[in-house]
Amino acid sequence: MDALKHSDNAVDGTPESVWQAWGGFDALPELRPDALVPLHGKAVFVAPHPDDEVLGMGGLMVHLARLQRKLALVAVTDGDASHPGSPAWTPERLRAERPIETREALQRLRAFNVEVSRLRVADGKVRQSEHMLRDHIARHLGADDVVITTWRFDGHPDHEATGRAAAAACVQSGATLVEVPVWAWHWSSPGDTRLPWGRARRLTLDSNTHARKRHAVEAFSSQLEEDASTGHKAVLSQGALAHWLRPFEVYLV
Repeated sequence: MDALKHSDNAVDGTPESVWQAWGGFDALPELRPDALVPLHGKAVFVAPHPDDEVLGMGGLMVHLARLQRKLALVAVTDGDASHPGSPAWTPERLRAERPIETREALQRLRAFNVEVSRLRVADGKVRQSEHMLRDHIARHLGADDVVITTWRFDGHPDHEATGRAAAAACVQSGATLVEVPVWAWHWSSPGDTRLPWGRARRLTLDSNTHARKRHAVEAFSSQLEEDASTGHKAVLSQGALAHWLRPFEVYLV
């Protein structure tokens, strides 16, 4: 997650309790990881910021690692804008620390075989590098591959630019695109017609997978701790985490 997604860390949008009271999630068809990524295909996770791949897609990564599918992660930015104006968490420190957090999170997911490429695009400015990102993704795709990334209408400019670049790369290569709402759980509400519910699938996380995902999220300490140097609350509040730590994930196929 990234500070640009929060104008006020105390505001988490639609409470998770409202989502949980809605029956719509139960009606979603179940996603089958083994059918999603062909045996000879590769799953390419494209994350705008460090932790997006775990918050939105960590459970799927666990499932695919168990299935011994080929996995790749494209880290678009290093998330160095998550603590604007902080003397303690400077952009330089964030560029050094957040990739380390990602590596630890992948270990906790037991996704040991993930090939990671870091593009070091400026945090908050993915749109300016959209064509470069598209070309980078497309060069590494085959027709049997599946790209999993943030939704093109997620409500955050970096997420949307990443989604558009991935979609264009899939058109070029013939690969399959799967999108993940991350920020949308905050600004939308149950049954919101702005979300393409007809494309939505639910991936239920068994207790072991859910525990691994939670443990992986805890690796992102820079985002989970208050900043004593500014007095600002954690970037990832408990209210926000409740959306991403459900015992299931939602994908748009």
